[in-house]
Amino acid sequence: MKVIFGLLLLVTTPFLSAFDFSQHNIPIAEIKSGGPPKDGIPALLHPKFVSADRAGFLQADDRVLALVYNGEAKAYPIKILNWHEVVNDDIGGKPVFVSYCPLCGTGMAFDARIRKKRYTFGVSGLLYQSDVLMYDHQSESLWSQIKQEAVTGALTGTRLSLLPLIHTTWGAWKREYPKSQVLSTETGYSRNYSRDPYAEYAQTDRLMFSVNKRDRRYPPKSWVLGIQHEGETMAYPFSELERGPRFFRHTLGPDTLHITYDPDTRTVRVQNPQGEDLPSVVAYWFAWAAFHPQTQVYTHPSSKK
Repeated sequence: MKVIFGLLLLVTTPFLSAFDFSQHNIPIAEIKSGGPPKDGIPALLHPKFVSADRAGFLQADDRVLALVYNGEAKAYPIKILNWHEVVNDDIGGKPVFVSYCPLCGTGMAFDARIRKKRYTFGVSGLLYQSDVLMYDHQSESLWSQIKQEAVTGALTGTRLSLLPLIHTTWGAWKREYPKSQVLSTETGYSRNYSRDPYAEYAQTDRLMFSVNKRDRRYPPKSWVLGIQHEGETMAYPFSELERGPRFFRHTLGPDTLHITYDPDTRTVRVQNPQGEDLPSVVAYWFAWAAFHPQTQVYTHPSSKK
């Protein structure tokens, strides 16, 4: 055993025997044990929610991942996701699952229906490129969060449908959606949700697990908003967005995107001209660049002078 960034890691042979690797589309040698075994980080299968006015465990500046569908709004506090990483849920009549990888800073929500069947997901205890590998309970295929597809097992190559998820503060979300439901700390597990086990990790440039490619243009754990749209991949570094303005238009592929950045809450929204949110992900720069080494990068006009 060893301790890194205050996290106790079990250093053992990777728990590969728990899954089927007869089919795969990533190198097996690049799949690493993250420490905990399969389900050692317990996903939430029957999450409980409270109304916004009963979420006294949240401070205004606490970060949440937030989702709206069919008029229903829900917030998933990162202080809970740090300990569970996957929440299986329904919103507005749609089966979804929300995932968060503390090592990559990536929160992503997906449609839980695959080939017209509902799937539920757990945490495998394995990593690829420092990013969480989830597994589904129905086929036990492994799924890469950032890659957005099954990478081993019977469903290898099957893509997930990414949903528009907002990474923001609880105070900002509550103001916009005062009737939002909030993931409750009554998870059925004994965890200290007021403690961030990754606080030290987030403040350094060091990685706990290696990636194949490191892009040095920005600090590894600086935030970027990444988007894949019409065959194009783009990263919007927060350090560039902070140069202003709060709203601007940016062409990506054949379309003009509307980008809104709130520096007070460090919240980015990407919308089409009709005002509809587009799927995107806030990530640490190292993680986005590792999975998208050919990504384009937005730079503020003043950066080019």
